[in-house]
Amino acid sequence: MSSLEVRAVAIAGVVALAACGHVDRRDVVALRGGSANRGKLAIARYGCNTCHAISGFPDPTVLVAGPVTGIARRAYIAGTLPTTRRNLVMWIRFPHQVKPQTAMPDLGVSAGEARDIAAYLYSLR
Repeated sequence: MSSLEVRAVAIAGVVALAACGHVDRRDVVALRGGSANRGKLAIARYGCNTCHAISGFPDPTVLVAGPVTGIARRAYIAGTLPTTRRNLVMWIRFPHQVKPQTAMPDLGVSAGEARDIAAYLYSLR
């Protein structure tokens, strides 16, 4: 088994344990990168709370999209992708590639910022 395969199996094991509640999901995010503190700043910069209810931010005047608190416990992102950190990052960066009819705008979020936003969202209970 190559070192890349060993790493993938190890990460999959940690994710599986997290899903069972044996490992804090924040630890999984930290394992793969992303800063919840930077993520909160990026959420404010991109105005994600304009459409979504997000813990730590004022509620939107009109709720256009679903709340994202507790997203780590959901089965799917956008009703199509299994909830994984990688899929959340992809959804944040390329929503129309995931679900062409979505109202979520493509904001040009960088890979690093998407990891940070995912880290913040995964930290919410």
